[in-house]
Amino acid sequence: MSKFEKSEWSEREHAQEFMENADIYILERKRLFEILKSFYRYFLGNNGSQKPVKILDLGCGNAAITLELLKEDNKINATLVDGSLEMLKNARENLENYEGMNFIHKTFQELLENGSHDIKSQDNESQNNGSQDKNLLPDEFDLVVSSLAIHHISTEEKKSLFQYIYNHLKSGGFFLNIETVKAPVDELEQWYRVLWSEWIRENQDKLNTKKSFEYLPEQYKDNPDNHPDTLKIQLDALESVGFSRVDCYYKYGIFSIYGGMKQ
Repeated sequence: MSKFEKSEWSEREHAQEFMENADIYILERKRLFEILKSFYRYFLGNNGSQKPVKILDLGCGNAAITLELLKEDNKINATLVDGSLEMLKNARENLENYEGMNFIHKTFQELLENGSHDIKSQDNESQNNGSQDKNLLPDEFDLVVSSLAIHHISTEEKKSLFQYIYNHLKSGGFFLNIETVKAPVDELEQWYRVLWSEWIRENQDKLNTKKSFEYLPEQYKDNPDNHPDTLKIQLDALESVGFSRVDCYYKYGIFSIYGGMKQ
């Protein structure tokens, strides 16, 4: 049994709860998406090319990031990867009206095991409905994005994944990651969890929700599936594999957006 299969993300109920409540408990989720779209407009939206922008969405979930980017550019070609069949099923449903969408059922570990080779995948959903996706991972993308997925893998796996991402970017392409990061000292880490809990409480009051999620910051801390690293470790790892213009583009407590460019 793989690491992913042992994690809560392999459970249908957990995946469903996340998709239904993410806006309530992910700190400033809408703001994170607005910054993502601003990044796309500034760096990729006016490239003058007649070819569709190629995007790789790693740990795509229900395709939330790809859907946001399609609001900026509905001609995007996107390859979406996730280890959860439940997530991919929802991603397919959410993107059924768009062309140029490719879905791959793979965990990060499985991607890394395949190295730089193209990946073919046909998941159970495709087999059940009789269709066959062209699940080839193209060699080069203009933009690789991920949201709240990479913190589930170890430090060394992150470094390997960053190298994998770099190898699959075009020259001049970008990587942008919306992610939770570990504070450099415990006292800050504790305050960041309080900050997160306060935000959840305020958000719940605005939305008048019936269910409370104020327990999540402490649950996040104790969850064995979470392996966050400090921002510095991850920025240094990006630079070590060759990324330039590496920086943190936004940060609010443990939630951040960081990335870099392939020269």
